[in-house]
Amino acid sequence: MSESVLIEDAGGVLTITWNDPERLNGMSGDMLDAASDAVECAPAGTRVIVFTGAGRAFSTGARLGGELKGTEPMDVANRLIRAVTSSPVPVVAAVNGPAAGFGCSVALAADITIAKQSAYFLLPFTNIGLMPDGGSTAVVAASIGRARASAMALLGERLPADEAARTGLIHTAVPDEEFDATVEDIVSRLAAGAAKSYRATKEAITAATLGHLDEVLDRERDLQVELFGTTDFAEGATAFMHKRAPKFVGA
Repeated sequence: MSESVLIEDAGGVLTITWNDPERLNGMSGDMLDAASDAVECAPAGTRVIVFTGAGRAFSTGARLGGELKGTEPMDVANRLIRAVTSSPVPVVAAVNGPAAGFGCSVALAADITIAKQSAYFLLPFTNIGLMPDGGSTAVVAASIGRARASAMALLGERLPADEAARTGLIHTAVPDEEFDATVEDIVSRLAAGAAKSYRATKEAITAATLGHLDEVLDRERDLQVELFGTTDFAEGATAFMHKRAPKFVGA
């Protein structure tokens, strides 16, 4: 198991922690595989799954240091989204800091998302010549509507946690000092609840709001792979690494 992902199983609560705080929990393929394995192979008796991040970020998304090409990076990422949304138990995202890129997608794929008021949500893909993925083209629109989803995805601007809660993108944003207690309270309630009832409820809501998610993930994969090979993505990634504004040419 990747040391950059911590897995804790206690009292029916399976906690998955992104654990690379020096890189703001940027995700590698190994980290995504470890998290997917944990969700798909959750121990018997698991009542709730919790995702959170170590340090000051939830996750800033996929790492750009390696070469992105082919379908494998997308298939690895999509596996985790499918695992989260198809899990028979409630999944809680405890967003302790920035959730950006694919980190944002994971946070929003959860059934209940709780955030610190100091946190924010960001789909920065177009800022580097890519498109939102991880199912976010469907999940965000299903949560806050087409107009807001389009603005969030196309403009690539931060959405503060309070605003995310007001628009219905997440369940709630709480003062930072109340975050741990709020998460503990909600997770404890879910862990003590009627597991079969939760399973049926989650299945029905997912089918009603994200019944086409598999198709969405496949579409995002195919379109993103095309974008991996563009001049604009090469420029966007280089500009990001050098902390400068990109100069896109539309190719």
